[in-house]
Amino acid sequence: QDSAFSRLAGGIGGRGPGETKLETDRRRVRGRINRLEKEIEAQRQRRQERRKRRTRNGLPIVSIVGYTNAGKSTLLNTLTASDVRAEQRMFATLDPTSRRLRLPREQEVIINDTVGFIRDLPPDLLSAFRATLEEINESRLLIHLVDASNPRFVQQIESVERILRQLQLAEIPTVLALNKADLVDANTMHAVFRQVTQEGTRDAIVISATDARSIEPLLEKASAVLARNLTSRLPHEQERQAEQLSRIA
Repeated sequence: QDSAFSRLAGGIGGRGPGETKLETDRRRVRGRINRLEKEIEAQRQRRQERRKRRTRNGLPIVSIVGYTNAGKSTLLNTLTASDVRAEQRMFATLDPTSRRLRLPREQEVIINDTVGFIRDLPPDLLSAFRATLEEINESRLLIHLVDASNPRFVQQIESVERILRQLQLAEIPTVLALNKADLVDANTMHAVFRQVTQEGTRDAIVISATDARSIEPLLEKASAVLARNLTSRLPHEQERQAEQLSRIA
């Protein structure tokens, strides 16, 4: 009771221990927020520098996106024989991880593992994700990884597609990969595949991120999509270069 009166006294005119502790806590919280904001900005600048270097190297960027726990880090590990942390928990990957990868047709790319999406992402969190997902903006291709063993796979696909639209990234060519085939029997996987592709708006490939052999069709598909994308971009690039030359002349 004395402690409660002491805190009230602090609010009325004195400086009780309750008010002092509250002010201290607020100051610590503000300090932590400032440190986190500086860290996010530093990470953003580092990512921007990495993107500039990749642009100079001319390597296309491929980003793995998907609902949380879809197996994105596991897929990156298998593709690149690396050891990115893969955990069954939300937001295990916060800062995008990048690796070089050689696709079929001797095509070299940069491949990114990104933060896992969640359903009904709050606006404040979506705003914070924009910094984390900046890497996707420069992507020539998205691999949308889906946990086919999850009963809510349809809702998860729709959640990811909705967030991509909110981030204005839905126009980037996308390959849908139905993951965890090793955890689903053949009949169930066939039903999942049929349900995902029945509207004709999605083209899916069945894989297991832990099995390198099952990923080969995904790599072939990614290589083909990138090749088509490059071909379609060439006339625009040539037109832009011609316009620049005409200005110089």
